[in-house]
Amino acid sequence: MQGVIPYLAMDGRCGEAAEFYARAFGAEDIGRMPMADDPGKFMHMQLAINGGALMLTDHMEMSSVRAGAAIARGHLQLVVPDGRAWWARALAAGCEVVAPYERQFWGDDWGLLRDPFGLLWAVLTPDAALWDKAE
Repeated sequence: MQGVIPYLAMDGRCGEAAEFYARAFGAEDIGRMPMADDPGKFMHMQLAINGGALMLTDHMEMSSVRAGAAIARGHLQLVVPDGRAWWARALAAGCEVVAPYERQFWGDDWGLLRDPFGLLWAVLTPDAALWDKAE
């Protein structure tokens, strides 16, 4: 596996997050490593979303990975050809709108959601004509 892969600390809500991301974003569970002393918590979990990977962990005192607001400086971006369908599914699952999904001044359709865990997710459908010119 190559690329940049987000690895998020879920503060004890890893299993709940995986279930939510399956409903909201079609996430597939690739693998889980439960904690030996608490099988309901996860040392590591890997999901596949839209051809990419997302890794999760429950908060561990001895880990350098900490739950918190560091990700609040940015967002996870889903680049999809059918953004309205992804947007509707995420809303139905329980995401809240931060910025509406609509045509933006740069030409793409884009919107921003917040999931129940406080993470921000952008849904982007590129304007094919705009991106073809850039290549």
